[in-house]
Amino acid sequence: MDWLEISVETTGEGAEAVAEVLSRFAPRGVALEAGPEGFGTGLVAVRAYIPADDEMPQTRRRVEEALWHLSQILPLPPPSFRLVAETDWAEAWKQHLTVLHVGRRLVIRPSWLPYIPAEGEVVVELDPGMAFGTGTHPTTQMCLLALEDWVRPGARVLDLGTGSGILAIAAAKLGAKRVLALDTDPQAVAVARENVYRNGVADRVRVARGSLARAIGKFDLVVVNILARVLVEMAGQGLARRLAPEGRLVAAGLLAAQEEEVREAFQRNGLAVVGRRQVEDWVALEAARQLPNPDCRL
Repeated sequence: MDWLEISVETTGEGAEAVAEVLSRFAPRGVALEAGPEGFGTGLVAVRAYIPADDEMPQTRRRVEEALWHLSQILPLPPPSFRLVAETDWAEAWKQHLTVLHVGRRLVIRPSWLPYIPAEGEVVVELDPGMAFGTGTHPTTQMCLLALEDWVRPGARVLDLGTGSGILAIAAAKLGAKRVLALDTDPQAVAVARENVYRNGVADRVRVARGSLARAIGKFDLVVVNILARVLVEMAGQGLARRLAPEGRLVAAGLLAAQEEEVREAFQRNGLAVVGRRQVEDWVALEAARQLPNPDCRL
């Protein structure tokens, strides 16, 4: 299938707003790519892909209208469009990915690059395909750092919005006994399953299509790397109830300017922020269940 690539170059803060708009139209999610200087030091390219089918002209007009309205409050250049084949998209990723070291032990190795791990290193072999999650974005890296800190042997982990499956696989390789990886995008589910099998963790990681409502039970660690507005929605939908009594939530994908809104949503819905990480403009919050109170039924 051919796809229409929509690309907008903007600042780090603008990238989140553009990504939120494009996510309404892109069935396979939105990708953010920093320039050679890295995130926080220059422009960020926000890319989304819509099917090049009979509905493409109408969808393109709707995208252009939505971005125009956004440009009235946030200076933006006009979006660029180009047709790409699915194989071309996958090959384009390979030009930008290298072996990546994160934290004390984690190594993210693209499936097409050789690597000999040092003693004690935990290697995640990754082929992102058309799914978000390569390990290069600050939000993903902060989640990986949190996994190193919080995953205990035998832990139960929930990965909401798994994308390529990078966080679910890392959790399993760090010692989690059971990992549920959910995504609403069927292509992401397919990519994540392939990566799970490639890494030999299919006995511990179950990948399924769905979101918070599909997650039954309680988990020692919940990780959500997604847009700020979705974090606010999930908080209201009972995100706190998915945490075991001593469990931890790692929530990433928000900008510093959006932190207060997410904190307030957590507070209203039974979650207390107990930790914080920041890389450039991006923030990850760590939260635990609040003690029971009359306004929040956990």
